[in-house]
Amino acid sequence: MRSLIFIATTILFANNIYSQGCCSGGSGSPIAGGASQGVLQDRQVEVAANYQYINTNKFKSGDKDTAALFDGFTSNYMYLRLAYGLTKNLTMSVESGYYLNKTQIGLNRVDTFSSAGIGDLILFPRYDVLNRTSEKKRTEITLGIGLKIPLGMYDDSTLFYTNPYTRKQLFRPSPPSVQPSTGANDFIFYGFFYRGYPEKKFRVFMNTLYVRKGWSPIGAKFGDYASVGLFAGQTFFKKLGVTIQVKGEWIGKMKASQNADDMMNMYNVDIVSTGSRKILFVPQLSYSYNSFSIYALTEIPLYQYVNKVQVASQVQATVGISYRFNAYKKIAVKSDSQSLYVCPMGCVGSESNEPGKCKECGMELIKRK
Repeated sequence: MRSLIFIATTILFANNIYSQGCCSGGSGSPIAGGASQGVLQDRQVEVAANYQYINTNKFKSGDKDTAALFDGFTSNYMYLRLAYGLTKNLTMSVESGYYLNKTQIGLNRVDTFSSAGIGDLILFPRYDVLNRTSEKKRTEITLGIGLKIPLGMYDDSTLFYTNPYTRKQLFRPSPPSVQPSTGANDFIFYGFFYRGYPEKKFRVFMNTLYVRKGWSPIGAKFGDYASVGLFAGQTFFKKLGVTIQVKGEWIGKMKASQNADDMMNMYNVDIVSTGSRKILFVPQLSYSYNSFSIYALTEIPLYQYVNKVQVASQVQATVGISYRFNAYKKIAVKSDSQSLYVCPMGCVGSESNEPGKCKECGMELIKRK
């Protein structure tokens, strides 16, 4: 069930969410999939999709609630991931997302901005630097480095005035909070540690993520992002996974290559109202059936501190599905020996005449006693 818990935690971070600031919009982690998992088996394929819903009308100044600058923010986002096990230690994934709707609702419905469209392309390889398995415990350490390539709009504008005499139209740039992309290339650094106890069907693990933000073509650099997640998970009835996570997030201040006042007038960005830190509680449920897994989670803010005045986290929920299969099938080797290898988690159909990984949960097979 190790892979079940991994899959349940693959959507821990939103793409360009609102956590960055009220006027500057959001640019947290670009990862919305594959953020908390090890590697796949050799030549194993994973196809995953999830839907994420974000909604908030809460504002904070520091760590205190304050008056709203607009009526609310909402986002409906689909994220897709295709991953392939190049070797038993190296996995490569290609990920991207599409905003069905991303809206900042102005006070009394005035100055409402909305957009839809493709987000960013994520190229995200991961490598196992340590993978040890015994009958009583399993230890894994995975490192990754990725690249975010902007595909979506980052300088979209909204028509706000038409001269009644000349018919000349004037457009106003939409705030970054509703842009599908930041328009910058970002580097992603990732670390993952896992310790599992197969007999007890219990595991603890953690991940770290750091995103080094790049400069956009319009001279904006969103604040770098860092997070640490601590997890504890238990498997029930061989198929039901329950995981509890505590996550800490930090987002740096935004920078502008030009005068801050010009940035505010041109791009509707107040760079002073950027940067935050948070602690969140994340309960998760997952269920597996053969090679399919479904999962759901929600992020509950425990503590939030923002610079100046910003929109704060309130409601974020995610549901998704994942399917794993082998790109090729090994030819079974006939043997009169009864010393077959089996999964320590007891997965049905995992028996093999040679060492390897369980096709159901990904754990190393052990020799049957």
